Amino acid sequence: MTDQPPGSPYEPEDVVQQDGVGDADPFLRLWTPHRMAYIAGENKPTSDAAGSCPFCRIPALPDADGLIVQRAEAAYAVLNLYPYNPGHLMVVPYRHVADYTELTPAEVADVARLTQEAMVAVREVSAAHGFNIGMNQGEIAGAGIAAHLHQHVVPRWGGDTNFMPVIGQTKVLPQLLADTRSLLAKNWPTG
Repeated sequence: MTDQPPGSPYEPEDVVQQDGVGDADPFLRLWTPHRMAYIAGENKPTSDAAGSCPFCRIPALPDADGLIVQRAEAAYAVLNLYPYNPGHLMVVPYRHVADYTELTPAEVADVARLTQEAMVAVREVSAAHGFNIGMNQGEIAGAGIAAHLHQHVVPRWGGDTNFMPVIGQTKVLPQLLADTRSLLAKNWPTG
């Protein structure tokens, strides 16, 4: 048994050691088995073909079913099914294209405008302190679906990086995605 951290509310008898997993620690576990779908590759395309791409299928669904928050001519904003933080959106061109340099001027304009509008909407409903915005270009750069470009808009708050994601590899999301989508869609700025 290792020493408890200063101020730990857990007494040594509260910590159960599982055989074969190393030394016990003072952390409780918040199990998130739904994340296994992402880890196992649910909804990941099996090829680069547009027909197997979730970003190509989503626009054909009703907005609430596809978690689409806003549509524009050449792109749309959709909630991330596996969010890093509450309100994590992606801005996606309708056209199945992998590289930012392949976007048309109209697609670049819509991606940029929807990103700005997403920031306004998220600030309105959740008072985000900041954002991480970016694209992972290619599988080697971390793109989960490299064949279809998408830009992440991740809201951030002071103190949102705590032991849960850093140590526990777990995010606590206080709201259902359908509720988040509805709230953002209602508060999306009109262009």
